[in-house]
Amino acid sequence: MEAMKTRKTTTHHFVGIPEVTGVPRVAVVIDVMRAFTVAAWAFARGAERIVLASTVDEALALKESRPGWLALKDGPPAAGFDAVNSPGRLRSRDFTGRTLVQKTTAGTVGALAVADAPLVLCASFVVAGPTARFLRAHGPGPVTFVVTGEDGRAEEDLACAEYISHRVSGTDVTPAPYLHRARTSRAAAELTNGTREGTHPDDVALCLELDRFPFAMRIRHEKSLTVLRPVTPEGSCPPDVRSR
Repeated sequence: MEAMKTRKTTTHHFVGIPEVTGVPRVAVVIDVMRAFTVAAWAFARGAERIVLASTVDEALALKESRPGWLALKDGPPAAGFDAVNSPGRLRSRDFTGRTLVQKTTAGTVGALAVADAPLVLCASFVVAGPTARFLRAHGPGPVTFVVTGEDGRAEEDLACAEYISHRVSGTDVTPAPYLHRARTSRAAAELTNGTREGTHPDDVALCLELDRFPFAMRIRHEKSLTVLRPVTPEGSCPPDVRSR
C-alpha cells in the first residue's frame, strides 16, 4: 500500500484530509465539533447505523429511496433533512432502530477518504476512551489519525487525536490540557458566538464530555454503502447504547 504523507515522525501519524494519499492499515478519523460527537449521540438515542454520504444530493437520494431513513447535515434546517449536525439539538430525539444518513463538511469527508482501510474508527472526546481500548485490542501497530478540521490544523481535533494516541500507547496522560485546547479552539469560539449555523448553546460543552459513551464507532462497507456502527471496546455490537 502507498505510504501516507505525515507531518510527524512518531509512532502514530497525524494527517489532514488533503494529505490522505494512500490507504492506511489503521485509521481514526477525528471530528470533535461536531460530526462524530453527533454520531455518538445519535447511537445513544437509539440509531442502528449511520450511512456516510459524499454529497448533500447523495444524502437526500439515499433517504428518499429507503423508507424510514433520516438525513442530517451541517448548517441550518433545510428541506428534506430531518436533523442538523448539533449534539444539543439531537440529545432529546428518539432514533430507535433508525438509519441516519450523515453529510458534513469535514468529518464525513475525512471518513470516506480512508474508508477502504482494513480498520477505520470515527472518534471525538465523547468516545475517546473506548476508541483507545478498541485500538489496543484490535489495531496493533501505527495508527493514522485523520484530523478533519481546518485541513488538519483544527486544534480541537488535533488535541483529541493526540490524547487518544497517548492512551493507545499506554502513556499516563491527563485529559485536562487536551480538553482546554479544544475549549479554546477556533471552532469552539465559532459555535459559541453563533458564527456557524444550526448550533445549540450547549454544543461546545457536549463535545467536551470525555468518555460520555461506552462504545467506539467503526466504519465498514455494507454492499455499496459506507456504514458507521457502534462497537464495544471488545469488538462486539453493544446490545443497547441508548443514553439513560
